[in-house]
Amino acid sequence: MPGRLPVFPGSPEADAAGAIEPAPSGGFELAAASVFLDFDGTITTGDVGVHLLERLGADGWRAIDAEYDAGEIGSRVCLLEEWDLLPHDQERLRAVAAEVPLDPDLDGLVGDLLAAGAEVTVVSDGFGFYATERCAHLGVPVMTNAVDWELGRLEFPHEDRCCACSSCGTCKQAPIKDARRRGRATVMVGDGTSDRRAALLADVVFAKGALARWCAANAVPFHPFETLGEVRAALGR
Repeated sequence: MPGRLPVFPGSPEADAAGAIEPAPSGGFELAAASVFLDFDGTITTGDVGVHLLERLGADGWRAIDAEYDAGEIGSRVCLLEEWDLLPHDQERLRAVAAEVPLDPDLDGLVGDLLAAGAEVTVVSDGFGFYATERCAHLGVPVMTNAVDWELGRLEFPHEDRCCACSSCGTCKQAPIKDARRRGRATVMVGDGTSDRRAALLADVVFAKGALARWCAANAVPFHPFETLGEVRAALGR
């Protein structure tokens, strides 16, 4: 895998198929880049949290989700309210979470990035336990929320109360700010509401689904993708 990361023009007019075009010029070394991968719907082929709620959740979670998507509540409040609608049965929750497949190109993408000298971090603002477990084999840091199974309580070890919004469970801006302070180029790969603020800070954004639509509507430059195989191909040019 080459060591240069292209700078993508990423625009709302990018073709619907998400075709990846080489950058006309410029770029920076992957060895000087920090890449942040969302989990739900990015590393996985679907949103694991939504899958848990669809399969096991009590009525009312869709209304909570709608409030979060509309910006009426932050993710901490959203997650706590939705966690209360799930059974706190560790074995059952883990089994249902495992039903959602990982993107088949995940290992190849992460392996290529690490081989090129990039830093890779998984950033997830979901229920946490499944992201930590299913990414353990990658050997990269995983920033996410956590469950105290003994107490049945959702916890937020990566919240940032100093952040301007101070409402996220896992602050995805904080590690990007840290990487930039260390002089590293930053890349965000995501698909959902929790990735919006990170997309505003990252030097390069790969977006799909709801995040791509939000970026297009708000003139945030992005590069469209559907699978991590496309991201891997783009970074390998």
